[in-house]
Amino acid sequence: MPTPSLASLPIRRLTLHDLTACADLSEDRGWPREEHKWGFLLTAGKGYGIDDPDGGLVAACVVTEYGSWERTELGAIGMVLVAGRHARQGVGRRLMRHVVSLMGTTPLTLFATPFGRPLYEELGFKVTGRSEMLRGHFTPGGTESRVPTRPAVAEDLPSILQLDEEAFGTDRTPLITRLPSFADQLRVAEENGRIIGYTAAWPNMDTHVVGPLIARDTETAKALIASLAAHTHRPLRTDIDVRHEELLSWARARGLASVAVNAVMTYGITELPGDWRRRVAPLTVAAG
Repeated sequence: MPTPSLASLPIRRLTLHDLTACADLSEDRGWPREEHKWGFLLTAGKGYGIDDPDGGLVAACVVTEYGSWERTELGAIGMVLVAGRHARQGVGRRLMRHVVSLMGTTPLTLFATPFGRPLYEELGFKVTGRSEMLRGHFTPGGTESRVPTRPAVAEDLPSILQLDEEAFGTDRTPLITRLPSFADQLRVAEENGRIIGYTAAWPNMDTHVVGPLIARDTETAKALIASLAAHTHRPLRTDIDVRHEELLSWARARGLASVAVNAVMTYGITELPGDWRRRVAPLTVAAG
């Protein structure tokens, strides 16, 4: 039987049954397998992929939708991957066009590497910001922030959700309520009994990823990062909006080295909703 052309292979929804195939695809492109993250994204969001007749996946991506139950207000696209043997044959473009079409008039956002940015620009995405990826062992030093932090408890969830929606600009309840089972740490900062920031650290290969990080101000963000670092022996990794210059300088001075700078891109809106001053780092660049 002749091998079907890539253009004729159907695009379908992915499920948790595709977890191994998604991890294999990551590994094929030189990424970590990240099965923990794939599992989270495939349950919190919607995966789309193309099956390879010879086994595995030709391509995959995930869309995480935010907003009310009645209306999706923002979609985050991530984990856009094409198998190396099928690269540069228009597969990624076809998959992205499919997703953009499915989302209709819903505004979209994504984090783009320099390699992927030209494709997204061709599809109409615009660069509206940048984030800097940092990685390393956190070394305490100097005078750390005195903002008090503690582990989050179940009773904190309503306050966390309210704070998150104010900073992110739309409701992320389905994502945030999964954090206690996804993350190894979930911590809050508070002042006079009121929560003014929160963050999580979740396992990703040999690191703990810091995200989301929502904080009233720089001192609160520092306190939250330092509190996570004090409870892990793993290197930390995070993606911080480059407008948080003081926080970035502080993090670099404490051992987190700059790894990459990625573009934050949007489609259908000129900038992300919410308050960037409090929206410091995403849960993961794949989900915003």
